[in-house]
Amino acid sequence: ETMIRRVVRQSKFRHVFGQAVKNDQCYDDIRVSRVTWDSAFCAVNPKFLAIIVEASGGGAFLVLPLQKTGRIDKAYPTVCGHTGPVLDIDWCPHNDHVIASGSEDCTVMVWKIPENGLACALSEPLVVLEGHSKRVGIVSWHPTARDVLLSAGCDNTIMIWNVGTGETLITLDDMHPDVIFSVCWNRNGSLICTACKDKKVRVIDPRKGKITAEKDKAHEGARPMRAIFLADGNIFTTGFSRMSERQLALWNPKNMDGPISVHEMDTSNGVLLPFYDPDTNVVYLCGKGDSSIRYFEITDEAPYVHYLNTFSSKEPQRGMGYMPKRGLDVNKCEIARFYKLHERKCEPIIMTVPRKSDLFQDDLYPDTAGPDYALEAEEWFEGKNGDPILISLKHGYVPGKNRDLKVVKKNVLDNKSPKKVEETSAPQKPASPQLTRVRIVTQYHVNYLFEIWFHCLTL
Repeated sequence: ETMIRRVVRQSKFRHVFGQAVKNDQCYDDIRVSRVTWDSAFCAVNPKFLAIIVEASGGGAFLVLPLQKTGRIDKAYPTVCGHTGPVLDIDWCPHNDHVIASGSEDCTVMVWKIPENGLACALSEPLVVLEGHSKRVGIVSWHPTARDVLLSAGCDNTIMIWNVGTGETLITLDDMHPDVIFSVCWNRNGSLICTACKDKKVRVIDPRKGKITAEKDKAHEGARPMRAIFLADGNIFTTGFSRMSERQLALWNPKNMDGPISVHEMDTSNGVLLPFYDPDTNVVYLCGKGDSSIRYFEITDEAPYVHYLNTFSSKEPQRGMGYMPKRGLDVNKCEIARFYKLHERKCEPIIMTVPRKSDLFQDDLYPDTAGPDYALEAEEWFEGKNGDPILISLKHGYVPGKNRDLKVVKKNVLDNKSPKKVEETSAPQKPASPQLTRVRIVTQYHVNYLFEIWFHCLTL
C-alpha cells in the first residue's frame, strides 16, 4: 500500500510548471466575443490560431498564423460568412487548413484557410450544412474518420455529417429532452458521451442510434456539466454539487451506478472546461472566469484522480485553446500549451516538465495521434472502426502533404464543364430532412488559380 502511494506521488508530472510567454509573444488587440455561451472560443493547431471575435451584424472568427504575434490590426481579415454570432469552432484533425464553425444562425460551415492565412475576408465556406432548427453550439470532428463532423444544437439534436457530400447521415433527435452541454467522441470515434441540462450523462452508439449507458444526476447542481472520454474508455465529468461546489468525477460506462471517484474543488461558479492528453493521462481544468489552470493525473490506483498542481495568473480567462501534441516543442520538454483569451488579447501558456537532459524524453512523448485518418467517411458510416494512426515526435512533428477535404456532390467533380458545376451549386430544395442542401464553393478554386498566376508573375 505505502509502495503504491509512493509511486503515485513520484509521478513524473508532479513538477510540471506553467509559464506565460513574454508580452511580445502574445496576440494583442483582439476583441474576444462577448456572446454568453460556454465554449472555448479558441481553437489551435500546429499552423493556426482561431479565435471567435465580436462582429457587428453577423458572426466572425480570426484565423492567425501562429507566428503572427504582436498587435493585430483592427482591419485584419476575418472568416465572416455566418449571419449570427459564432458559438464554437473546431480544426479538422486531418487537415490543418480546414476548420468548422457552428453559429446562432442554425448552420454549420466548413472553411478552407489558404496556406499563409487570410489575405482578405473569407465569406465563402467550402460547405454549408443546414439541418438544425436552433442555434448550433457544438461542433466536433471525428477523431479517425475522414470528413465526418458532429454538430449539436439548442434543438437538443445531434447531427453527424459526411462533409464531403454535405449530407447528414445520422440524426439523434429523441435522446436529449433539454440543451446539450457537451459532446465528446471516444478515442476511435465509435461512441460519444454527452452531458445534458437534464443532469444526465449518456454514452451513445451513434451508428446504432442507441444509448448504451447513462447516469442520472451525475452532478446534482443545476449549472452546466461537461463529460469527456479518456483513452481507457472511462468518462471524466465536471459539474456542480447540490451546494454549488465545483466537482470532478470519474465513471466506468460499464457500471454507472456510482462514480469510481469524485472530488469537490471549490465554490467558484465558472464552468470548468476539461482538456485531456491521452498520451500522459493528464486532465487540465480551465474554469471560465478563473485565473488558473488546475491539472490532475488519472491512474488505475486509488484515489484515481491525483491533483498535480495549479498554474495561476492575475487575469481571468474568457476562453482557452489547447494545442494538439504534434504542435509542441519536444526539445523544451513541453507537454501542453494553452492559448488563454483575455478581454483583448490571447496569451500562450506553456507547460513543461523540468529535465536536465537535452535528449528526446521518450517517457514524456509516447507515439501520439498524427494527422492521417484511419478510415474514409463511408467506411465509418458502414460500421468500421479505426484507431488513431500514431506518429513519433522524436524529431519533432514535420507536416506532410496536405490532406484535402474532398467535397463531392454526386459526380460534380467528374463533370469537367464549369457550367454543370454552377448548376449543381444552385440551391436545391432538400429532398427530405435527412438530405440537406450543400453548396460547393468554387470561389476558393478561383482564388487559388489567381494565387498561382500571381506567383508565376512574380517569379
